Amino acid sequence: MWYKIFIFTVVCVMTYILKKLHDTGPNKVKFYFNFCIFYFASSALAAVIWPYFLLSPKNVRNAKIGVRILKHVTKLYDLKWHLRDGKILSEDRAAVIISNHQSSLDILGMFNIWDVVDKMAAIAKKELFYIWPFGLSAYLAGVVFIDRSNAKEAYKQLQLISEVMIKNKTKIWLFPEGTRNKDYTKLQPFKKGAFNIAVTAQVPIIPVVFSPYYFINKKKYIFNKGHVVIQCLEPVPTVGLTLDDVPDLINKVHQQMTVAYKELSKEVVSALPADYPFTLEG
Repeated sequence: MWYKIFIFTVVCVMTYILKKLHDTGPNKVKFYFNFCIFYFASSALAAVIWPYFLLSPKNVRNAKIGVRILKHVTKLYDLKWHLRDGKILSEDRAAVIISNHQSSLDILGMFNIWDVVDKMAAIAKKELFYIWPFGLSAYLAGVVFIDRSNAKEAYKQLQLISEVMIKNKTKIWLFPEGTRNKDYTKLQPFKKGAFNIAVTAQVPIIPVVFSPYYFINKKKYIFNKGHVVIQCLEPVPTVGLTLDDVPDLINKVHQQMTVAYKELSKEVVSALPADYPFTLEG
């Protein structure tokens, strides 16, 4: 008797969830379920794969193994990532990649173009290291964790990273906005860390612009399928520049990325059906 009641309850709950997952309007169940898929998949893979990374700890090549698996989470969301001018990222050289930061899904976007970049190390805040097993696995895969509360130590660590970057022709990826931007109409001001690294190492900056996540809105619990354009801009050289030139460099790159972001916004929004519940607030 109780077994039948349990089965009936499970069927009812699953039917309710599946129904909610097909809704396109505000939907708290679908919103949190979609994010949980990504977090669960990342943690599950990390728990299994980190011992293998011990064979070559902190090797950026390790990351490609996990990336090739996790990027398929995209199919569950029905998200499409379209990379433009990817040849810029594929050149075998050291560089600092910077991009706008809108959501934790930016990481999924990185995963979908990681093979194009090849040798790459991501920079993450130190707090993420303590989310195990993901933090441990990421550390062994070459992710560099920075303590943003200690600017002096963080800068020293980034200087060491720049030396390795040049020696191994590795690219590093940073989000100069520093935090997620929930305003899909503009970019936030850039912090100078990424630019200091590029100028100190005398390597180019490669701006990468993600189009707005018009299909996600946290306040309204919207998370629908969508299309993201990842636009690579022309590399910005830093040879001959000094740290005194960083403010002007930041302003120049910010303006270039702002123009590209607005153009991408018009493109993706104008292509949506008239009744699509798009949002300009994350």
